[in-house]
Amino acid sequence: MNNPPATPPARRLRAGMVGGGRGSFIGAVHRMAAELDGQALLVAGALSSDPQVAHASAADWLLERAYTSYEEMARAEAAARGIDFVIIATPNHLHSPVAQAFLAAGIHVVCDKPLALTVAEGEALARHVADGRALFALTHAYAGYPAVRQARDMVRGGQLGSLRKVMVEYTQDWLMDPVERHGNKQAEWRTDPARAGLGGCVGDIGTHAAHLLEFVTGCPIEALCADLSAVVPGRRLDDDANILLRLQGGARGTLVCSQVACGEDNRLALRVYGSQAGLEWHQQEPNTLLYKPAGRPWQRLATGQRYLSAAAQAASRVPAGHPEGYLEAFANLYRAFIADVRRAQRGETPVRDYPGVEDGLRGLRFVAAAVESSRRGSAWVTVQG
Repeated sequence: MNNPPATPPARRLRAGMVGGGRGSFIGAVHRMAAELDGQALLVAGALSSDPQVAHASAADWLLERAYTSYEEMARAEAAARGIDFVIIATPNHLHSPVAQAFLAAGIHVVCDKPLALTVAEGEALARHVADGRALFALTHAYAGYPAVRQARDMVRGGQLGSLRKVMVEYTQDWLMDPVERHGNKQAEWRTDPARAGLGGCVGDIGTHAAHLLEFVTGCPIEALCADLSAVVPGRRLDDDANILLRLQGGARGTLVCSQVACGEDNRLALRVYGSQAGLEWHQQEPNTLLYKPAGRPWQRLATGQRYLSAAAQAASRVPAGHPEGYLEAFANLYRAFIADVRRAQRGETPVRDYPGVEDGLRGLRFVAAAVESSRRGSAWVTVQG
């Protein structure tokens, strides 16, 4: 006869979502990533500000509970001890108020970036997180790739020598025409300052590039010189940016982001150069990291291999040669966050191996500095620490 286990098995965590319903790309990504490892299940949501769309979207995903407002959802779920954490997948202007509502209810939060609409709003949210007990994660998903973890470990382990130059590029073409005027809902809010914030392209994808650069190098951006443009006539926010960077420690860099780069689907690339070697990574070939030692042949490092760092190996789910990508990288952040939620439920200290509120503040300050620099004729501007 089998003996019963000494302790009952852990249950799946219960997740909720605000925003992300029909017509949203990122909502489905969050749902799949949260559920990928079998540790959580989406059970409730306020998936749209339109009640009909909210209920239809909840039915699409077979959710147990559907709400028509995030305020109602936060109150009801807290009272019933329903969800363990909430996912925020709304347009930018709702990130902070939704997060505040659930944090006040004692519910852990996973928020799509950016942290908030403005620096001041982000600082207020950061204080709320610091004063409370609920956990907060921000989904800069590119930090979850195994090859990116390997690059970080190699840079910080000294394998490149002293850093000299960093080049990061994030280019797309989906806004090369004025699609916001022709019914594209994603384009409508992303090009609207009231809903997107100060920056257009620089806020939407430039922040991802900046976070990737700082995550890998460990060197914050100290100052920048930015030239932001709205290439499409009549567009109210930038759709193209060219930025010079000065990093803590003395390295220099460039950050280019564009959503009017014809022929580019989603090109995110990072190159890091030190006194002894260089590294190169492309998000569209995410399982390969190029290592370029001085005076020796380049090395192609592949994910899933035993020669990678422990952090890179831990971020891989399949054997070498089996491709894995964006969803798995996203899921790596959720896996770390869910592990912290379980620690919190046991009264243990969280590990916080995922981007959080401070990363969000750095992103908001980066955007603010870039917009200020461009408005001042591409003057050098210090990025607030």
